[in-house]
Amino acid sequence: MQTITSTDDLARFCEAAKAEAYVTVDTEFLRERTYDAKLCLIQMALPGKDGAAVLVDPMADGLSLAPLYDLFRHEATVKVFHAARQDLEIFFVEGNVFPKPMFDTQVAAMVCGFGEQVGYETLVRRIAKADLDKTSRFTDWSRRPLSEAQKVYALADVTHLRVIYEFLAAELKRTERQKWVEEELSMLTDPETYITRPDEAWERVKTRTNSGRFLSVVRELARFRETYAQEKNVPRSRLFKDDALLELASTKPTNFEELGRSRLLLREARRGDVAEGILAAVKAGLETKPEDFPKVTEDRSQLQVDSALADLLRVLLKAKSEQAGVAQKLIATASDLDAIAGGARDVAALRGWRHEVFGADALRLCKGEIALSADRGAVRVLQV
Repeated sequence: MQTITSTDDLARFCEAAKAEAYVTVDTEFLRERTYDAKLCLIQMALPGKDGAAVLVDPMADGLSLAPLYDLFRHEATVKVFHAARQDLEIFFVEGNVFPKPMFDTQVAAMVCGFGEQVGYETLVRRIAKADLDKTSRFTDWSRRPLSEAQKVYALADVTHLRVIYEFLAAELKRTERQKWVEEELSMLTDPETYITRPDEAWERVKTRTNSGRFLSVVRELARFRETYAQEKNVPRSRLFKDDALLELASTKPTNFEELGRSRLLLREARRGDVAEGILAAVKAGLETKPEDFPKVTEDRSQLQVDSALADLLRVLLKAKSEQAGVAQKLIATASDLDAIAGGARDVAALRGWRHEVFGADALRLCKGEIALSADRGAVRVLQV
């Protein structure tokens, strides 16, 4: 098997890929100790049982990924991934580029009735009728040289993907659901999906109170954590987790002694520049003027949910999911159902293809225009 370590060899492979209908792509990376993922390996394969399959070593001295990014912009070749979100984030951060067009076999499999967030191994077994060697699953991909076993394991992530893609693409064409997948993939190729702004980081912290003063401290702590994590390239959880953040917002320490009494704060965060940043953030939050408190928008947690109606919507979703052969969670999440039952209408489950599959009848159920009944183990929709 070929391992590409030079820009010229990568360019030759990418030029060959441009002449093909698709190319399968996968990555191996590390993220345990950094904010941004460290790209360690790229795998690619061309169509056909004997199509060229290569490993690309992005850690090789002098290797530029420019030819790969050029291939990503080549719209005549579909770039095929499985569970692409983290791969796409890496390429967006590293090269400010998204593959176009791209295809995610995990999303497609959910649309084609293979279940929720179906794994690659499952698709290999069910579609490609093969087994994967799992021995190198947990490995440090940044270490060199890679063993032959590691290379074989990595390459299998794109060679079987060819069969899976061709099967799912044909199934989507047969069921005329290509637009459904395209709608889902549009979110994956939206830059906003991967951008976390420090000023907005507090919005991702789940709180149980709307107290302006409390939320001001939460905002400042989240802003400090996100800024520090991005600048130092360390995971935000290595600084302090959300539960510790909420504890700090409650106790509001003003000095190192008070900070040291925190039960949930990691030892490393009780001293040095992290501790100083925490105390400065708490101080800024406490000094925030009332007119500058975080503005809490009307969210789903404040809705008065009709629990009986939410239960009926769950039954309807299960019936519609089975009827359409689509994973339930792809159509609507539990929070979506609660939101609909609480009167919210700006919900993803009520738009696009989801409206066709589930949303239209969900709204009719809410209005009392239809009812549900059981008939020999199946749920039926009845006109009222």
